[in-house]
Amino acid sequence: MEKFRKRSNLIMALAVAAIAVTSCQHSASPAKEPVDYVNPYIGNISHLLVPTFPTVQLPNSLLRIYPQRGDYTSEYVKGLPIIVTHHRERSAFNLTPVRSLPIEAKAYNYDNEVVRPYYYRTDLDDNQISAEFAPSHQSAIYSIDFCPGDDAIIAINTKGSAQCQGNMVTATQDLGNNTRIYLYMESENEPVESGAVENGNINPQKGDAQGEQACVAMRFAPGTEKVNLRYGVSLISTEQAKKNLEREIPTYDLKAVADAGREEWNQALSHIQVEGNDEDAKTMLYTSYYRTFERPICISEDGCYFSAFDGTVHDDGGKPFYTDDWIWDTYRAAHPLRLLTEPEKEEHIINSYLEMADQMGNGWMPTFPEITGDSRRMNSNHAVATVADAMAKGLNIDTLRAYEACRKAITEKTLAPWSSTPSGYIDEYYKEHGYIPALQEGEPETDPNVNAFEKRQPIAVTLGTSYDDWCLSRLAAALGKTDDADYFFQCGCNYRNVFNPDTEFFHPKDKNGNWIEPFDYRYSGGMGAREYYGENNGWVYRWDVPHNVADLIKLMGGPEKFVANLDQTFSEPLGKSKYAFYSQLPDHTGNVGQFSMANEPSLHVPYLYNYAGKPWKTQKRIRQMLDTWFRNDLMGIPGDEDGGGMSAFVVLSQLGFYPVTPGMTAYNIGSPMFEDTKIKLPGGKVFEIRAHNASKENKYIQSATLNGEEWTKPWFDHNDIKDGGLLTLEMGRKPNPKWGASLNDAPPSAGIIR
Repeated sequence: MEKFRKRSNLIMALAVAAIAVTSCQHSASPAKEPVDYVNPYIGNISHLLVPTFPTVQLPNSLLRIYPQRGDYTSEYVKGLPIIVTHHRERSAFNLTPVRSLPIEAKAYNYDNEVVRPYYYRTDLDDNQISAEFAPSHQSAIYSIDFCPGDDAIIAINTKGSAQCQGNMVTATQDLGNNTRIYLYMESENEPVESGAVENGNINPQKGDAQGEQACVAMRFAPGTEKVNLRYGVSLISTEQAKKNLEREIPTYDLKAVADAGREEWNQALSHIQVEGNDEDAKTMLYTSYYRTFERPICISEDGCYFSAFDGTVHDDGGKPFYTDDWIWDTYRAAHPLRLLTEPEKEEHIINSYLEMADQMGNGWMPTFPEITGDSRRMNSNHAVATVADAMAKGLNIDTLRAYEACRKAITEKTLAPWSSTPSGYIDEYYKEHGYIPALQEGEPETDPNVNAFEKRQPIAVTLGTSYDDWCLSRLAAALGKTDDADYFFQCGCNYRNVFNPDTEFFHPKDKNGNWIEPFDYRYSGGMGAREYYGENNGWVYRWDVPHNVADLIKLMGGPEKFVANLDQTFSEPLGKSKYAFYSQLPDHTGNVGQFSMANEPSLHVPYLYNYAGKPWKTQKRIRQMLDTWFRNDLMGIPGDEDGGGMSAFVVLSQLGFYPVTPGMTAYNIGSPMFEDTKIKLPGGKVFEIRAHNASKENKYIQSATLNGEEWTKPWFDHNDIKDGGLLTLEMGRKPNPKWGASLNDAPPSAGIIR
């Protein structure tokens, strides 16, 4: 929080520095800084479901906005945003510039839009209005330009209550679950008239407006061509919103705020520095990295925060409180990336989870913590993987407290997807039989915990919980809880109970132990394959044993058969028209064969060749996926970008490594896209990857050294690099099938089960 307290001084210092720089500018173009490579428009047109949005915010900050429209192709925007309270979902309040009375709700066409992570500009209403915006952490500033001769009116809309007096506006809006967002706004210009809007006109005798379409407005003197506005937001109170504004933005200098934001983004993004000639690759890298800072968000305000998890305001004890994190999406890559570059922030995030578990009263680790509480979406409880990863890699966390919260979440809460209820029938069955039972066709659901749309997802839940149980065993072992460690390790092998040796797929099984037949691993399971899997089909979940790949290789009959099955995954046809396939499996986009690059359960799959003596095939697949599906254009992301989940895969894979198994300290080596990469670690340490001759064609590793010693393993350990280090790779156009091919050099697994 100290950086928030110092922000006003930083803004003023940067403003002075900007003047000094301007006075000595010369004709040479300045070198690009990391933030200059960020293109927020990448992915703004979706392949099928939700696009990315061009988000403007400071790293991991409460206040964020993006244009209020469907996607990049939308003709209109709904006014100007004030704050997006839920990632990619919901905006609170609305700022409407109006050129004449009466004031009406309207959508604006827009033009000449500019979006930077720290700055937004657009022309509205046939270019008759221009708006500029710059954010701080819990406050922001707008500058609105009107054409000469027009009225200059600013209206604020909310689904709640609003008050307007003089140049000041306050407003509140309910977000759900007893959570409320508060707004305090000031205008630098003194209005000639302000008050509630009634029948399109301003009623200066009435300052309050209430309801679903509450609106207040300020009208400025004729001839006013520029209106400057600054505002603060809070989850605590209107008074705190005002304090947040005054602490962060003491003047109406929008450029100073934008310059400070630019500097903060450069500091954040400069944890990673790359060299190479591929400018598009750099754009994808830094844009993807920028996406990993969208969530979670810090909601501490002057050392306090409002928690929706118990509906009260807490002292944060000097540890910033974070929320809004869809852990099912982010545990795989976003958390491991942050753990490497910003371990202290990762510690604060995990501590926030533990606070949530206590505040909810049940002691259960959250799964989808949001501003309004834990929405318990998706399946399994992969916060345990995040905790296990932090523990294994030496972060300062309360392991005992975390273990208890994780254990309770897995053993006391139902495993039924999208449910927050205590355990029931399917949970008792899982404890006794080691798998979630599937329903035969036409068999009615009997467990009231099961969501009517999301279904049981028995294979997805069995596999996901097996991994969670293994992670829990790691925590128990670290605490010396031997019996618990042994028990949860055995539970971590439950994936075996649904492996069909005849087909070598994970196959749903009913309560009597019978395979569901007939069965098609592409299409069976209804919408999103949820009756058996979850959003993806059986081809994707065939590989969902990240903690014990060695045992999966054994189950499939050995390395050669394992590799053949992987190859088939990338070549198996859809088997239907795209229209028919995606109408059933809309999340299963970004296809290469039956592999889906667009959904998180697939992210680790290209790296699995490393475990079977074929690392050159991992190198080929990783470059194939990055080049095919992640591009510097409006459709350059193949599926939903869930606040850093997929983007972190891009970052790590472009750098040349990936954590297949959070909870283990191993990083799989892929194929770095840059000739030189430096990752800044805490304490001034640096982990460097030099990939000599790396290019689009030279994607294959010929040889390697780690810290000066010959390296034949297609992986390295966190302990090899945590204090800095140098991985040197010689790259070439053709594969070297001998490098990393020894099975003795394969990445570690939990162990082959006899």
